[in-house]
Amino acid sequence: MVIKVFVATSSGSIAIRKKQQEVVGFLEANKIDFKELDIAGDEDNRKWMRENVPGEKKPQNGIPLPPQIFNEEQYCGDFDSFFSAKEENIIFSFLGLAPPPGSKVKKSPEEASSLPNGDVAGEAQSATEGTEKPEESGENEPQKEDNEDAANLAESQEKNEEEGETATEETKEVTEGGAEGEAEEEEAEQGEEEDAGEEEAGEEEEES
Repeated sequence: MVIKVFVATSSGSIAIRKKQQEVVGFLEANKIDFKELDIAGDEDNRKWMRENVPGEKKPQNGIPLPPQIFNEEQYCGDFDSFFSAKEENIIFSFLGLAPPPGSKVKKSPEEASSLPNGDVAGEAQSATEGTEKPEESGENEPQKEDNEDAANLAESQEKNEEEGETATEETKEVTEGGAEGEAEEEEAEQGEEEDAGEEEAGEEEEES
C-alpha cells in the first residue's frame, strides 16, 4: 500500500503550500512511504483526485483543494482530517497503516471499540511492560538503607557502651590502686614515726 499525497506545486496560495509542506514533512520525518502527485502539472492527477474525493468531503464549489491524501485508491482525508488525526495521535489509523512495532500511537475510536473492553491494542501491553515489581523498581532500596542505618547505629551504640564500661572499670582500678598506695604510704609514715619515738626514748634513758 502506497500513501498518495496530491499537491499543487505551483499553487499561488501560501496557506495551501504550508499545508502541503506540513503533510509531506510529517510523513518524511516518520519515515512513512508516500508518493507525491502534482495536480498543477499533470491533468490526469488533477482529474483522478477530484473524481475520487467523496462528495461529502468536497467543498461547496465541488472542487477539492490540495493536499488530499489517499491510501492507494482509498480516500483518507484532507489537511483538516490529517491535522486532527495527528493531534489525536491516530495518524497511522487515519492513513490505513499498521502502527510500527513499539509505537504508542492509538487506534481510531472505531477500531478501539471493536476490541474487548474497549482497550487500545498495544497500550495495555505497554502498560504491563512498564509495570515493574517493587523489588525491581528500587522502591525497597530506601527501606533497606534505613534498616542498614538502624543496624549500624545499634552497633555503634553497643560499641560505645562497651567502651564506656571498659573506661569505667579502668578508672575504678586506678582509683582503687591509688587508694591502696596512699594507705601504704600512711602506714609507712606511721612506722617511721614510731621508730623515731622509740629512738628518742632510748636516748633519754641513756642520758638518765
